[in-house]
Amino acid sequence: MTYKESIEFLFSRLPVYQRIGKAAYKENLDNTIAFDNYFGHPHLKYKTVHIGGTNGKGSVSHMLASILQEAGYRTGLYTSPHLKDFRERIRINGTMIPEEAVTGFIEEHHKKIGRIMPSFFELTVVMAFDFFRRAGVDIAVIEVGLGGRLDSTNIITPVLSAITNIGHDHMDLLGDTIEKIAIEKAGIIKEHIPVVIGETQAELKDIFLTVAAEKHSGISFADFNSHCSFDNMEISGEMRPFTIIDHVNNKRISGLSPLYGDYQEKNLVTLYEIFSGLRKNLNLSEVNFLDGIRNVIKNTGLKGRFQILGRKPMTICDTGHNPEGIEQVIMQITNIKSRTLHIILGFVNDKDLSVILPLFPRNAVYYFTKAGIARALDEKILLKQAAQLGLRGNDYKSVSEAYAAAKREAAEPDLIFIGGSTFIVAEVI
Repeated sequence: MTYKESIEFLFSRLPVYQRIGKAAYKENLDNTIAFDNYFGHPHLKYKTVHIGGTNGKGSVSHMLASILQEAGYRTGLYTSPHLKDFRERIRINGTMIPEEAVTGFIEEHHKKIGRIMPSFFELTVVMAFDFFRRAGVDIAVIEVGLGGRLDSTNIITPVLSAITNIGHDHMDLLGDTIEKIAIEKAGIIKEHIPVVIGETQAELKDIFLTVAAEKHSGISFADFNSHCSFDNMEISGEMRPFTIIDHVNNKRISGLSPLYGDYQEKNLVTLYEIFSGLRKNLNLSEVNFLDGIRNVIKNTGLKGRFQILGRKPMTICDTGHNPEGIEQVIMQITNIKSRTLHIILGFVNDKDLSVILPLFPRNAVYYFTKAGIARALDEKILLKQAAQLGLRGNDYKSVSEAYAAAKREAAEPDLIFIGGSTFIVAEVI
Protein backbone atom coordinates (compact mmCIF):
# COMPACT_ATOMS: atom_id res chain seq x y z
CA MET A 1 0.00 0.00 0.00
CA THR A 2 1.32 3.43 -0.95
CA TYR A 3 0.81 6.55 1.12
CA LYS A 4 -1.65 7.84 -1.48
CA GLU A 5 -3.64 4.62 -1.18
CA SER A 6 -3.58 4.93 2.60
CA ILE A 7 -5.04 8.44 2.44
CA GLU A 8 -7.68 7.34 -0.05
CA PHE A 9 -8.63 4.55 2.35
CA LEU A 10 -8.92 6.98 5.28
CA PHE A 11 -11.05 9.47 3.38
CA SER A 12 -13.15 7.24 1.14
CA ARG A 13 -13.84 4.13 3.21
CA LEU A 14 -14.23 5.67 6.66
CA PRO A 15 -16.95 8.13 7.74
CA VAL A 16 -15.28 11.57 7.77
CA TYR A 17 -17.06 14.43 9.57
CA GLN A 18 -15.36 17.07 7.43
CA ARG A 19 -16.68 15.30 4.34
CA ILE A 20 -20.18 14.08 5.28
CA GLY A 21 -20.97 15.97 8.48
CA LYS A 22 -23.34 14.67 11.17
CA ALA A 23 -23.50 11.12 9.79
CA ALA A 24 -19.87 10.56 10.84
CA TYR A 25 -20.48 11.60 14.48
CA LYS A 26 -20.63 8.72 16.97
CA GLU A 27 -22.65 9.24 20.15
CA ASN A 28 -20.49 6.88 22.17
CA LEU A 29 -16.85 5.95 22.73
CA ASP A 30 -17.29 2.23 22.03
CA ASN A 31 -14.99 2.07 19.00
CA THR A 32 -12.35 4.25 20.64
CA ILE A 33 -12.36 2.11 23.78
CA ALA A 34 -12.18 -1.09 21.71
CA PHE A 35 -9.16 0.25 19.84
CA ASP A 36 -7.58 1.50 23.05
CA ASN A 37 -7.87 -1.98 24.59
CA TYR A 38 -6.45 -3.54 21.43
CA PHE A 39 -3.40 -1.25 21.49
CA GLY A 40 -2.79 -1.62 25.21
CA HIS A 41 -3.75 1.92 26.28
CA PRO A 42 -0.82 3.74 24.65
CA HIS A 43 -1.81 7.15 26.05
CA LEU A 44 -0.96 5.93 29.55
CA LYS A 45 2.72 5.68 28.60
CA TYR A 46 3.29 9.45 28.55
CA LYS A 47 1.84 12.59 30.10
CA THR A 48 -0.94 14.44 28.31
CA VAL A 49 -2.65 17.82 28.43
CA HIS A 50 -6.21 18.05 27.08
CA ILE A 51 -7.37 21.25 25.36
CA GLY A 52 -11.05 21.81 24.47
CA GLY A 53 -13.37 24.71 23.78
CA THR A 54 -15.09 26.35 20.83
CA ASN A 55 -12.52 28.91 19.67
CA GLY A 56 -8.80 29.14 20.31
CA LYS A 57 -8.09 25.55 21.27
CA GLY A 58 -5.89 25.02 18.21
CA SER A 59 -3.77 28.10 18.84
CA VAL A 60 -3.46 27.29 22.54
CA SER A 61 -2.50 23.69 21.76
CA HIS A 62 0.22 24.75 19.33
CA MET A 63 1.63 27.40 21.66
CA LEU A 64 1.66 25.01 24.61
CA ALA A 65 3.44 22.35 22.55
CA SER A 66 5.99 24.96 21.51
CA ILE A 67 6.60 25.92 25.15
CA LEU A 68 7.13 22.29 26.09
CA GLN A 69 9.56 21.87 23.20
CA GLU A 70 11.49 24.91 24.36
CA ALA A 71 11.74 23.28 27.80
CA GLY A 72 13.42 20.26 26.23
CA TYR A 73 10.51 17.84 26.24
CA ARG A 74 9.91 15.46 23.36
CA THR A 75 6.41 16.72 22.66
CA GLY A 76 3.56 15.14 20.76
CA LEU A 77 0.82 17.33 19.31
CA TYR A 78 -2.54 16.07 18.07
CA THR A 79 -4.84 18.61 16.40
CA SER A 80 -7.66 18.68 13.88
CA PRO A 81 -8.62 19.33 11.19
CA HIS A 82 -5.63 19.62 8.91
CA LEU A 83 -5.28 22.28 6.22
CA LYS A 84 -3.30 20.60 3.43
CA ASP A 85 -1.73 17.34 4.60
CA PHE A 86 -3.36 14.71 6.80
CA ARG A 87 -0.07 14.34 8.65
CA GLU A 88 -0.43 17.85 10.13
CA ARG A 89 -2.72 16.26 12.73
CA ILE A 90 0.06 14.19 14.31
CA ARG A 91 3.38 15.85 15.10
CA ILE A 92 6.36 15.31 17.37
CA ASN A 93 8.44 18.41 18.07
CA GLY A 94 6.77 19.98 15.05
CA THR A 95 7.65 17.17 12.63
CA MET A 96 4.68 15.47 11.00
CA ILE A 97 4.19 11.73 11.28
CA PRO A 98 6.12 10.08 8.40
CA GLU A 99 4.15 8.80 5.42
CA GLU A 100 5.46 5.29 6.02
CA ALA A 101 4.15 5.36 9.60
CA VAL A 102 0.64 6.13 8.35
CA THR A 103 0.81 3.40 5.73
CA GLY A 104 2.39 0.91 8.12
CA PHE A 105 -0.30 1.50 10.73
CA ILE A 106 -3.13 0.78 8.30
CA GLU A 107 -1.40 -2.26 6.81
CA GLU A 108 -0.53 -3.73 10.20
CA HIS A 109 -3.99 -3.30 11.69
CA HIS A 110 -6.29 -3.55 8.66
CA LYS A 111 -8.07 -6.65 10.00
CA LYS A 112 -8.94 -4.94 13.27
CA ILE A 113 -10.01 -1.82 11.39
CA GLY A 114 -12.27 -3.95 9.21
CA ARG A 115 -13.91 -5.55 12.24
CA ILE A 116 -14.49 -2.36 14.22
CA MET A 117 -15.23 -0.07 11.24
CA PRO A 118 -14.23 3.13 13.02
CA SER A 119 -14.86 6.65 11.83
CA PHE A 120 -11.99 8.61 10.33
CA PHE A 121 -11.53 10.55 13.58
CA GLU A 122 -11.64 7.46 15.79
CA LEU A 123 -8.90 5.85 13.73
CA THR A 124 -6.68 8.92 13.56
CA VAL A 125 -6.87 9.44 17.33
CA VAL A 126 -5.64 5.94 18.10
CA MET A 127 -3.05 6.25 15.32
CA ALA A 128 -1.71 9.36 17.06
CA PHE A 129 -1.71 7.82 20.53
CA ASP A 130 0.09 4.71 19.29
CA PHE A 131 2.61 6.73 17.27
CA PHE A 132 3.44 8.90 20.28
CA ARG A 133 4.10 5.78 22.37
CA ARG A 134 6.28 4.18 19.71
CA ALA A 135 8.25 7.39 19.31
CA GLY A 136 8.77 7.77 23.05
CA VAL A 137 7.29 11.22 23.64
CA ASP A 138 7.53 12.70 27.12
CA ILE A 139 4.25 14.55 26.90
CA ALA A 140 1.52 15.12 24.32
CA VAL A 141 -0.84 18.05 23.85
CA ILE A 142 -4.19 16.68 22.72
CA GLU A 143 -6.76 18.97 21.14
CA VAL A 144 -10.40 17.93 21.43
CA GLY A 145 -11.99 17.34 18.06
CA LEU A 146 -15.68 18.05 18.56
CA GLY A 147 -17.49 18.66 21.85
CA GLY A 148 -15.73 16.88 24.67
CA ARG A 149 -17.73 14.28 26.53
CA LEU A 150 -18.06 11.96 23.53
CA ASP A 151 -14.94 13.02 21.66
CA SER A 152 -12.54 10.17 20.89
CA THR A 153 -9.70 12.01 22.63
CA ASN A 154 -11.63 11.88 25.91
CA ILE A 155 -10.23 8.51 26.97
CA ILE A 156 -7.01 10.13 28.20
CA THR A 157 -6.19 10.98 31.81
CA PRO A 158 -4.30 14.26 31.43
CA VAL A 159 -2.20 16.11 33.97
CA LEU A 160 -4.37 19.17 33.23
CA SER A 161 -7.47 19.95 31.17
CA ALA A 162 -8.42 23.29 29.66
CA ILE A 163 -11.55 24.72 28.06
CA THR A 164 -10.84 27.93 26.17
CA ASN A 165 -14.41 29.21 25.81
CA ILE A 166 -17.92 28.23 24.73
CA GLY A 167 -19.53 29.46 21.52
CA HIS A 168 -22.28 28.59 19.07
CA ASP A 169 -20.87 25.81 16.93
CA HIS A 170 -21.99 22.26 16.00
CA MET A 171 -25.33 22.95 17.69
CA ASP A 172 -26.97 20.13 15.74
CA LEU A 173 -24.71 17.71 17.63
CA LEU A 174 -23.87 19.35 20.95
CA GLY A 175 -27.14 21.04 21.86
CA ASP A 176 -29.32 23.94 20.83
CA THR A 177 -28.33 26.23 23.71
CA ILE A 178 -25.00 27.59 24.94
CA GLU A 179 -25.61 25.83 28.27
CA LYS A 180 -26.03 22.42 26.62
CA ILE A 181 -22.84 22.97 24.63
CA ALA A 182 -20.99 23.90 27.85
CA ILE A 183 -22.11 20.66 29.49
CA GLU A 184 -20.72 18.67 26.56
CA LYS A 185 -17.44 20.60 26.65
CA ALA A 186 -17.22 20.13 30.44
CA GLY A 187 -17.18 16.39 29.79
CA ILE A 188 -13.38 16.51 29.55
CA ILE A 189 -13.08 17.43 33.25
CA LYS A 190 -11.64 14.38 35.00
CA GLU A 191 -11.56 13.13 38.59
CA HIS A 192 -8.93 14.99 40.65
CA ILE A 193 -7.42 16.59 37.50
CA PRO A 194 -7.15 20.41 37.53
CA VAL A 195 -9.06 22.31 34.85
CA VAL A 196 -8.50 25.78 33.41
CA ILE A 197 -11.41 27.76 31.99
CA GLY A 198 -10.13 30.40 29.59
CA GLU A 199 -13.02 32.86 29.45
CA THR A 200 -15.45 33.49 32.28
CA GLN A 201 -18.96 33.53 30.83
CA ALA A 202 -21.40 34.48 33.56
CA GLU A 203 -24.21 32.22 32.38
CA LEU A 204 -21.90 29.20 32.22
CA LYS A 205 -19.64 29.65 35.23
CA ASP A 206 -21.82 27.58 37.58
CA ILE A 207 -21.87 24.68 35.11
CA PHE A 208 -18.09 24.40 35.25
CA LEU A 209 -17.98 24.92 39.01
CA THR A 210 -20.57 22.18 39.53
CA VAL A 211 -18.85 19.64 37.28
CA ALA A 212 -15.44 20.42 38.82
CA ALA A 213 -16.87 19.96 42.31
CA GLU A 214 -18.45 16.64 41.33
CA LYS A 215 -15.10 15.49 39.97
CA HIS A 216 -13.13 16.89 42.94
CA SER A 217 -11.08 18.87 40.42
CA GLY A 218 -9.36 22.15 41.12
CA ILE A 219 -10.69 24.84 38.79
CA SER A 220 -9.31 28.24 37.80
CA PHE A 221 -10.71 30.95 35.52
CA ALA A 222 -7.81 32.34 33.52
CA ASP A 223 -9.23 35.80 32.81
CA PHE A 224 -9.82 36.34 36.53
CA ASN A 225 -6.13 35.81 37.28
CA SER A 226 -4.43 37.67 34.43
CA HIS A 227 -4.94 40.06 31.53
CA CYS A 228 -3.17 40.36 28.18
CA SER A 229 -2.98 43.12 25.61
CA PHE A 230 -0.99 43.74 22.46
CA ASP A 231 1.22 46.78 22.93
CA ASN A 232 1.06 47.69 19.24
CA MET A 233 -2.26 47.30 17.45
CA GLU A 234 -0.64 47.60 14.01
CA ILE A 235 0.22 44.43 12.08
CA SER A 236 3.46 45.71 10.63
CA GLY A 237 6.67 43.78 11.16
CA GLU A 238 7.08 40.09 11.91
CA MET A 239 6.01 40.12 15.57
CA ARG A 240 3.43 41.81 17.78
CA PRO A 241 4.62 42.80 21.27
CA PHE A 242 2.29 41.80 24.10
CA THR A 243 2.11 42.24 27.85
CA ILE A 244 0.51 39.88 30.34
CA ILE A 245 -0.41 41.31 33.73
CA ASP A 246 -0.40 38.59 36.38
CA HIS A 247 -2.84 39.78 39.05
CA VAL A 248 -2.10 36.86 41.37
CA ASN A 249 1.65 37.49 41.58
CA ASN A 250 1.44 41.23 40.83
CA LYS A 251 3.86 41.19 37.89
CA ARG A 252 4.09 41.98 34.20
CA ILE A 253 5.46 39.70 31.50
CA SER A 254 6.28 41.08 28.06
CA GLY A 255 7.03 39.15 24.90
CA LEU A 256 6.59 38.88 21.14
CA SER A 257 4.02 36.88 19.16
CA PRO A 258 4.06 35.97 15.45
CA LEU A 259 0.25 35.53 15.62
CA TYR A 260 -1.42 38.79 14.62
CA GLY A 261 -5.07 38.10 15.49
CA ASP A 262 -6.44 40.35 18.24
CA TYR A 263 -8.27 37.29 19.59
CA GLN A 264 -4.87 35.86 20.54
CA GLU A 265 -4.97 38.13 23.59
CA LYS A 266 -7.61 35.81 25.08
CA ASN A 267 -5.67 32.74 24.02
CA LEU A 268 -2.50 34.06 25.68
CA VAL A 269 -4.41 34.53 28.94
CA THR A 270 -5.61 30.90 28.76
CA LEU A 271 -2.12 29.73 27.83
CA TYR A 272 -0.55 31.61 30.74
CA GLU A 273 -2.96 29.97 33.20
CA ILE A 274 -2.14 26.52 31.77
CA PHE A 275 1.56 27.32 31.98
CA SER A 276 1.13 28.44 35.60
CA GLY A 277 -0.60 25.15 36.42
CA LEU A 278 2.13 23.05 34.80
CA ARG A 279 5.32 24.99 35.47
CA LYS A 280 6.20 23.56 38.86
CA ASN A 281 5.70 19.86 38.06
CA LEU A 282 7.28 20.18 34.61
CA ASN A 283 10.01 22.62 35.62
CA LEU A 284 8.97 25.25 33.08
CA SER A 285 10.42 28.76 33.11
CA GLU A 286 9.16 32.11 31.90
CA VAL A 287 11.90 31.98 29.29
CA ASN A 288 10.35 28.74 27.98
CA PHE A 289 6.95 30.46 27.96
CA LEU A 290 8.10 33.49 25.98
CA ASP A 291 10.33 31.52 23.60
CA GLY A 292 7.50 29.06 22.98
CA ILE A 293 5.15 31.84 21.92
CA ARG A 294 7.72 33.64 19.78
CA ASN A 295 8.77 30.44 18.00
CA VAL A 296 5.38 28.72 17.71
CA ILE A 297 5.18 28.86 13.91
CA LYS A 298 8.72 27.55 13.53
CA ASN A 299 8.29 24.92 16.25
CA THR A 300 4.86 23.52 15.37
CA GLY A 301 3.94 24.72 11.88
CA LEU A 302 0.80 26.58 12.95
CA LYS A 303 -1.03 28.14 9.99
CA GLY A 304 -4.30 29.83 9.14
CA ARG A 305 -4.69 32.04 12.22
CA PHE A 306 -4.93 35.59 10.91
CA GLN A 307 -2.11 34.61 8.61
CA ILE A 308 -0.63 37.30 6.37
CA LEU A 309 -0.21 35.88 2.87
CA GLY A 310 0.99 39.11 1.24
CA ARG A 311 1.38 42.82 1.87
CA LYS A 312 0.90 44.51 -1.53
CA PRO A 313 -2.03 44.38 -1.28
CA MET A 314 -2.36 43.20 2.33
CA THR A 315 -3.81 39.68 2.12
CA ILE A 316 -4.99 37.87 5.24
CA CYS A 317 -6.70 34.53 5.86
CA ASP A 318 -8.27 33.10 9.00
CA THR A 319 -9.95 29.79 9.77
CA GLY A 320 -12.59 31.26 12.11
CA HIS A 321 -15.93 29.69 11.12
CA ASN A 322 -18.49 30.20 13.89
CA PRO A 323 -20.25 33.45 14.91
CA GLU A 324 -17.95 34.27 17.82
CA GLY A 325 -14.77 33.55 15.88
CA ILE A 326 -15.86 35.36 12.73
CA GLU A 327 -17.07 38.40 14.65
CA GLN A 328 -13.66 38.92 16.24
CA VAL A 329 -11.84 38.56 12.92
CA ILE A 330 -14.17 40.89 11.03
CA MET A 331 -13.85 43.52 13.75
CA GLN A 332 -10.08 43.51 13.30
CA ILE A 333 -10.23 43.38 9.50
CA THR A 334 -12.54 46.38 9.26
CA ASN A 335 -10.23 48.41 11.51
CA ILE A 336 -7.28 47.98 9.15
CA LYS A 337 -6.83 51.02 6.93
CA SER A 338 -7.46 50.17 3.29
CA ARG A 339 -9.03 51.73 0.21
CA THR A 340 -11.28 48.78 -0.64
CA LEU A 341 -11.94 45.58 1.29
CA HIS A 342 -12.18 42.42 -0.84
CA ILE A 343 -13.61 39.33 0.89
CA ILE A 344 -13.34 35.79 -0.50
CA LEU A 345 -16.03 33.88 1.34
CA GLY A 346 -17.39 30.36 1.54
CA PHE A 347 -19.02 28.10 4.12
CA VAL A 348 -19.99 24.51 4.76
CA ASN A 349 -23.69 23.79 4.27
CA ASP A 350 -24.65 23.30 7.93
CA LYS A 351 -23.88 26.86 9.06
CA ASP A 352 -26.71 29.17 10.12
CA LEU A 353 -26.07 32.03 7.70
CA SER A 354 -28.85 34.12 9.24
CA VAL A 355 -26.55 34.55 12.23
CA ILE A 356 -23.19 34.72 10.44
CA LEU A 357 -23.77 36.88 7.34
CA PRO A 358 -25.00 39.96 9.25
CA LEU A 359 -21.54 40.12 10.85
CA PHE A 360 -19.93 41.04 7.52
CA PRO A 361 -19.58 44.64 6.31
CA ARG A 362 -21.78 45.90 3.48
CA ASN A 363 -19.10 48.16 2.02
CA ALA A 364 -16.84 45.28 0.95
CA VAL A 365 -16.55 43.59 -2.46
CA TYR A 366 -17.39 39.89 -2.17
CA TYR A 367 -16.17 36.82 -4.04
CA PHE A 368 -18.57 34.03 -3.07
CA THR A 369 -17.18 30.56 -3.61
CA LYS A 370 -17.08 27.00 -2.30
CA ALA A 371 -14.37 24.58 -1.27
CA GLY A 372 -13.89 21.29 -3.10
CA ILE A 373 -15.69 19.13 -0.54
CA ALA A 374 -19.17 17.57 -0.51
CA ARG A 375 -20.26 19.64 2.52
CA ALA A 376 -19.49 22.96 0.85
CA LEU A 377 -22.39 25.38 0.46
CA ASP A 378 -23.16 26.14 -3.17
CA GLU A 379 -21.73 29.53 -4.12
CA LYS A 380 -24.93 30.62 -5.89
CA ILE A 381 -27.00 29.94 -2.78
CA LEU A 382 -24.49 31.92 -0.73
CA LEU A 383 -24.62 34.80 -3.23
CA LYS A 384 -28.41 34.90 -3.05
CA GLN A 385 -28.58 34.87 0.75
CA ALA A 386 -25.81 37.45 1.05
CA ALA A 387 -27.52 39.76 -1.45
CA GLN A 388 -30.64 39.81 0.74
CA LEU A 389 -28.47 41.41 3.44
CA GLY A 390 -26.86 43.93 1.13
CA LEU A 391 -23.59 42.06 0.61
CA ARG A 392 -22.65 42.52 -3.04
CA GLY A 393 -20.29 40.60 -5.28
CA ASN A 394 -20.00 37.72 -7.73
CA ASP A 395 -19.94 33.95 -7.40
CA TYR A 396 -17.06 31.69 -8.43
CA LYS A 397 -17.19 27.94 -8.79
CA SER A 398 -13.77 27.40 -7.17
CA VAL A 399 -11.64 29.04 -4.52
CA SER A 400 -8.77 29.43 -6.96
CA GLU A 401 -10.98 31.36 -9.39
CA ALA A 402 -12.27 33.61 -6.60
CA TYR A 403 -8.73 34.29 -5.34
CA ALA A 404 -7.45 35.04 -8.83
CA ALA A 405 -10.31 37.48 -9.41
CA ALA A 406 -9.66 39.27 -6.11
CA LYS A 407 -5.97 39.62 -6.92
CA ARG A 408 -6.80 41.03 -10.35
CA GLU A 409 -9.21 43.60 -8.97
CA ALA A 410 -7.37 44.64 -5.81
CA ALA A 411 -4.93 47.54 -5.90
CA GLU A 412 -1.96 47.99 -3.58
CA PRO A 413 -3.84 50.12 -0.99
CA ASP A 414 -6.61 47.50 -0.75
CA LEU A 415 -7.10 44.58 1.63
CA ILE A 416 -8.01 41.01 0.67
CA PHE A 417 -9.48 38.70 3.31
CA ILE A 418 -10.11 34.96 2.84
CA GLY A 419 -12.31 33.09 5.30
CA GLY A 420 -15.62 31.60 6.39
CA SER A 421 -14.39 28.02 6.41
CA THR A 422 -11.25 26.07 7.24
CA PHE A 423 -11.55 24.46 3.81
CA ILE A 424 -11.59 27.79 1.97
CA VAL A 425 -8.40 28.84 3.79
CA ALA A 426 -6.78 25.45 3.15
CA GLU A 427 -7.20 25.82 -0.61
CA VAL A 428 -5.63 29.27 -0.62
CA ILE A 429 -2.71 28.27 1.58
